Amino acid sequence: MTTTTVFPPVSRLRSIISGSIGNLVEWYDWYAYSAFALYFAPVFFPKGSTTAQLLNTAAIFAVGFLMRPLGAWLLGAYADRNGRRAALLLSVRLMAGGSLLIAAAPGYASIGVVAPALLLLARLVQGISVGGEYGTSATYLSEMAGAKHRGFWSSFQYLTLMGGQLLALVVQLGLQQLLTPAQLGEWGWRIPFVIGALAAMGALYLRTHMGETAAFEQQQSTVSANPEGKGRVPSPSQFRLLMQYPRAVLTVVGLTLGGTLAFYTFTTYAQKFLVNTSDFTKEQATMISFGVMAVALLFQPLLGAISDKVGRRPVLLMFGIGATLGTVPLLRQLAQTHDAWLAAGLLVAALFVVSGYTSISAVVKAELFPTEIRALGVGLPFALTVAIFGGTAEYVALFAKQHGVEEWFYWYVTGCALLSLLVYWRMSETRAEKGTMVE
Repeated sequence: MTTTTVFPPVSRLRSIISGSIGNLVEWYDWYAYSAFALYFAPVFFPKGSTTAQLLNTAAIFAVGFLMRPLGAWLLGAYADRNGRRAALLLSVRLMAGGSLLIAAAPGYASIGVVAPALLLLARLVQGISVGGEYGTSATYLSEMAGAKHRGFWSSFQYLTLMGGQLLALVVQLGLQQLLTPAQLGEWGWRIPFVIGALAAMGALYLRTHMGETAAFEQQQSTVSANPEGKGRVPSPSQFRLLMQYPRAVLTVVGLTLGGTLAFYTFTTYAQKFLVNTSDFTKEQATMISFGVMAVALLFQPLLGAISDKVGRRPVLLMFGIGATLGTVPLLRQLAQTHDAWLAAGLLVAALFVVSGYTSISAVVKAELFPTEIRALGVGLPFALTVAIFGGTAEYVALFAKQHGVEEWFYWYVTGCALLSLLVYWRMSETRAEKGTMVE
């Protein structure tokens, strides 16, 4: 008879925290690009209007998202074969490499078109990293957490994801105080990417001391008679296995569609919206974004814990209804305001609604799939949906603005939220489906 590791509460908590810190560093590295795009856009692209330069950097941001499905496939399958811990170690190594490349890349004035090509390469590597990070991290946290508090602990994925954004803003605020705008535009924007690469090395150390989940160990014990299948790259048979769960796959797509677009609209794009549409200064926009994200962090464990009591579906419905009815009026008001406190209040309200999705996104998706396909099942359909809708949010918004139809973007976000609301309305509760998770 085979046995699996039983984690005492302290070891379980240590592993969850180590995994979460690694997730924070990963997303800091990812969002540092967006936070500092206002400064390095002129370095990598020929001179032009601010909107045109931001469109170029947003396009590379979106292309990085297109690599996320590949990362979700490769690292998700790797995690389902070799373990969640091994995949998390690989993802943080890739992120460190991408950050170092951005930090060291010469500008357009030095090497011409090779400069944006290097920026693109770095984002492709980082896209693979975060593509694999999401599904594997969601799987790890949901499997490591006990059933009673799974919603609470799984909320740490988006808590640290948003914490990564917040940390990027902290670094930005600090550099804005220490350096002049000219210094930031010339060389200071490289500092956050150096910090990210060094932090990734620290996260790598923490992850080497994490335990593997009992659910994965138990699943591996059932296939121990066929060890040669472990460690391969994704095979058609794995994809066919995933396709045995079409309802779960489509549910992940529907869950993600409105949530990811709303999330990126009111986080990464909001900072540019405040500068480019509401006419706040870069420094004001950074301060507003910082305060809003700091408050929004608190919503994640709160709503995650509520979902452990009332179920996942009611929390998702809160987001779906709120985003469908509130997006257009909120963005209209935000576009017209020049009061920093009002702008911050509007964004806090928006992110409270969005937290109905983000706080329990990981656990809902993880509870849809069995252990042997969980990391791939969570990661791949999520990454495809995020690449199409979340990663292009800034580009679509800026494109609409450039062509004088900015409000079309507001209705685009609303329509996607409505589609997700229909999925939430029809889906079954997942909270009671605990049989595939080993405690």
